[in-house]
Amino acid sequence: MEKQTVNVQDAKEHGLTEDEFNDIQKILGRLPNSTELGIFSAMWSEHCSYKNSILKLKTLPTQSDKLIAKAGEENAGAMDIGDGLAVVFKIESHNHPTAVEPYQGAATGVGGIMRDIFTMGARPIVSLNSLRFGNPDENRNKYLLSRAVKGIGDYGNSLGIAVGGGELFIDPSFNKNPLVNAMTVGIANIGKTASATTGGIKGANVFIVGATTGRDGIHGASFASQDLTKETESKRSAVQVGDPFMEKLLMEASLEAINANVLIGIQDMGAAGISCATSEMSAKGESGMDIDLDLVPFRETDMNAYEAMLSESQERMLIVAIPGKEKELISIFEKWELHIVQIGKVTDDKMLRIRKGGELKAEIPAESLVLGGGAPRYERAVKRPKYLDDVKTLDLSKIKDISNSEIIPSISKLLKSWNISSRLPLYQQYDQEVGLVKVIPPGQDGGLIRIPGTKKGLGVATDCNSRYTYLDPYQGAIWAVCESARNVAVTGASPYGVTNNLNFGNPYIPENYYVFSECVRGLGDACRFLGLPVTGGNVSFYNESPEGPVFPTPTIGMVGYLANVEKALHSAPKKVGTKLALIGKFRPSLGGTEYLSLFHKMTKGSIPEINLDEEKKLMDWVLKCNDESILESAKDLSLGGLAIALTKIAFQAKQGIRINQLPQNERLDQMLFGETSCSIIIGYSESNSSKIEKSLNELGLDFIELGETIEDYTIEMKEPKLIIDLENAENNWQQGLVEVFN
Repeated sequence: MEKQTVNVQDAKEHGLTEDEFNDIQKILGRLPNSTELGIFSAMWSEHCSYKNSILKLKTLPTQSDKLIAKAGEENAGAMDIGDGLAVVFKIESHNHPTAVEPYQGAATGVGGIMRDIFTMGARPIVSLNSLRFGNPDENRNKYLLSRAVKGIGDYGNSLGIAVGGGELFIDPSFNKNPLVNAMTVGIANIGKTASATTGGIKGANVFIVGATTGRDGIHGASFASQDLTKETESKRSAVQVGDPFMEKLLMEASLEAINANVLIGIQDMGAAGISCATSEMSAKGESGMDIDLDLVPFRETDMNAYEAMLSESQERMLIVAIPGKEKELISIFEKWELHIVQIGKVTDDKMLRIRKGGELKAEIPAESLVLGGGAPRYERAVKRPKYLDDVKTLDLSKIKDISNSEIIPSISKLLKSWNISSRLPLYQQYDQEVGLVKVIPPGQDGGLIRIPGTKKGLGVATDCNSRYTYLDPYQGAIWAVCESARNVAVTGASPYGVTNNLNFGNPYIPENYYVFSECVRGLGDACRFLGLPVTGGNVSFYNESPEGPVFPTPTIGMVGYLANVEKALHSAPKKVGTKLALIGKFRPSLGGTEYLSLFHKMTKGSIPEINLDEEKKLMDWVLKCNDESILESAKDLSLGGLAIALTKIAFQAKQGIRINQLPQNERLDQMLFGETSCSIIIGYSESNSSKIEKSLNELGLDFIELGETIEDYTIEMKEPKLIIDLENAENNWQQGLVEVFN
């Protein structure tokens, strides 16, 4: 046993509290040594243990008869989509690494979430990303955003995984602490999936496969579990370095080995590296492991046990082989020219033993390290932030309404704004064609992909309005779920399951924990009402700088199911003369809107009203009518409101629009640019008009005929009377982000 012992000050420097240090001594029956302290610090960090969030997360709905893997049971969620197929999906963050080294930080975030999918035996077929950055007119923010996007693109493109959608939101709140949330969706054959377990089989051989182990990423898990300061921003050693070409080989070899049924379990070495993989697989298998670090292939010299156990070098896996099938396993990985080295064996005493140089360096009960085992669980103190009262009031009488002559300039300014302008300069850096899965590409409300070899489709979206959750955490989280579900529904896919990435500030600050708790409550209530299981996800705390926390951002990753992609629903009609109508419940509000922020430099007011019953009725109606081929198109209203939604329909259709009437409202700016829930613009044939109106009225939903598409590339309004030149408007829209990515 390694003799070097540690004290409480060492524990605090590792991010552990005095009470936690005392608990470790009780578990071990002695003082830990430095290697053991390092292992506990990584495994009990927020990033790995979810110690400050797990009790809240357990309130989320996780039940569904379609679930194959429940939240927390495996590396990702899995749901049955029929015909022996499962959709496997998850979202995770790489926020702090991106703030320090944006290219590698974002790239390795993509690599990590890919491994979570293919270690379950699922082939990744599409990825998404949800990005939050500060104003790119500041050089540092522009650098972070452009390099992060390049990292995402380079890694995903090298792997050959298409990007199916995502979002970018820019606000000063994210100036020092950007958010990079990466989501991957894969397809598995039911019965050919894998688990992160030892299977409890004593004597089974444990292999490390893939890349060599270096010093990159040491303390990555604990680094992700602390506030960003000038000191932490310099910790480049905590950022992993990725090799997508190695990952491609690892993916193919892993999937082949799983399909060949030569392994008991497989686990990615992500956060906390060997520490995490060995302890989690052992705990799940109700077993232990005996590991010899001298057998690990290193790429740096003189690495000690502490460094080896905490390294987060990328593109590595831990595999437990089926006894008697080791040669077949080895041959598969050697065929792909990858390292595969036996480094230990499964034991039956539930202890994790680590050896190096012929000495025992660590001896820890495996279960004591993991989520659901001995890792601590806390509910922190809550206090309603005072700012929630300060920002709630919005006196519209003090805000001058726009005149008719200001409509066109106002639309142009919004179209060119960072949060509304075309995302083409961003997503053109991503491969959308690889795998031939694209049905509806990025740039519309949600993406739709074809499952290779079938007619089945998956709708995908990531959504959260960070301003809304800042102004009203509970209702804002409900908004995020509903908007994501709506964006999937307007592709023709029925919302199926949810993964989430909860990005918040320091949980030890009561105001922050209140906001987090309210967002989780809203997320849970919305998912329960809509019948959507939460299949897993990620919590990222400590997203704050000396200037304060970022806007709370509970990102929702939504997956929907469409039985036949020939029923895909697009956001714009294809035929001139298609009728357009606004349906649902149009209740535009200026509170928390892009218009209010851009024109009046305010983030305040009550967010738009939302009603879950209305939302579900509207989505169900759209899906039913699409199935009956009644609809030509469907476009959700979001940032920028009605006017922006109409111009985007025109851009997508390459047609003009004649607007015969607009909804009535006391204020012109509110009617045109106010944001609203439960509102969709549909395209349809005039012959279906009365049928559509009647069925909506029966549901208590509104039907407002707006006009129709026309051949001239203009938007013609009757009242107020004006004509918008769409070529000029589209040019403004296309230019908004060009300079950011030049």
